[in-house]
Amino acid sequence: MHLLIRRAIPILSAAVILSGCTALPTPQQRIDNASHIASRQGWVPFSVRTGNLTLSGYAPEKPALNGQLRVYIEGDGLAWISRSRPSPNPTPVNPVALNLALADPGKNAIYLGRPCQYQSRSDCPSRYWLERRFSAEVIQSYEQALDQLKQRYAVESYTLIGFSGGGAIAALLAAKRTDVSFLITVAGNLDTQYWTKHHHISPLEGSLNPRDSVPQLARVKQWHFVGSNDRIIPPSMILQFIDRFPKLSKPTIRVVPGYDHHCCWTDHWPDQLAETEQLDRKPDKKSPRVAGAEGLEP
Repeated sequence: MHLLIRRAIPILSAAVILSGCTALPTPQQRIDNASHIASRQGWVPFSVRTGNLTLSGYAPEKPALNGQLRVYIEGDGLAWISRSRPSPNPTPVNPVALNLALADPGKNAIYLGRPCQYQSRSDCPSRYWLERRFSAEVIQSYEQALDQLKQRYAVESYTLIGFSGGGAIAALLAAKRTDVSFLITVAGNLDTQYWTKHHHISPLEGSLNPRDSVPQLARVKQWHFVGSNDRIIPPSMILQFIDRFPKLSKPTIRVVPGYDHHCCWTDHWPDQLAETEQLDRKPDKKSPRVAGAEGLEP
């Protein structure tokens, strides 16, 4: 068992606003800020060693489990400093998935970052937050992490909740595993080819595309949130992804009016999560309910 837990040391928090006149916080400052946010609710850092990669995250000291575990997976973080300049460390400035996990009213949630996030070491290969961020070896590392968590917490089934690029990780895992009972994404990158073409950026060579796993995902209950004003993950991406499913297996999509990629997912997350639980309690999948998507074209 390679799952290590360490207690967080609270520090003074500060709002970080990235602009031309504001210095980018260092990786250690970003790590300390996340630890402070988590420690205020009694969550502690942990790490999972998986082959050549280590995944870091946060969890309650004493989670209340009933055989089910919700795993929140972070987005791509600070993968790029600018459009042409990769970041030397992908630890997020604004850890949206961490804040969602902390807003979860249940006591059976934990949070996992992405490869090389929350790590100050300089030898973590940048390919794992750049072109190979969704590669087979990355997905394998998460599979190993889930296996270790399953043993530690006596997990019978997982709900995977992924934000942005974490949505791609969650979808690819749900397509491969038989112990994922529910998949939820928030502004999830569910079609990497669509995404790179939409933003006129280089393809993610060596990465897997969740779109290619639709046949396997058709057996998994799903709920996908996206903001109506999201320019990074446009609602059209999610709609065309859902259109690939058979009629009776189409996932549910919730297009939230006024939300963009980062705002304002934590504001009403307990209510939105409760909405998904209505679907999770249904024994059989039905035709999808599309809310708030009026006037949007796939």
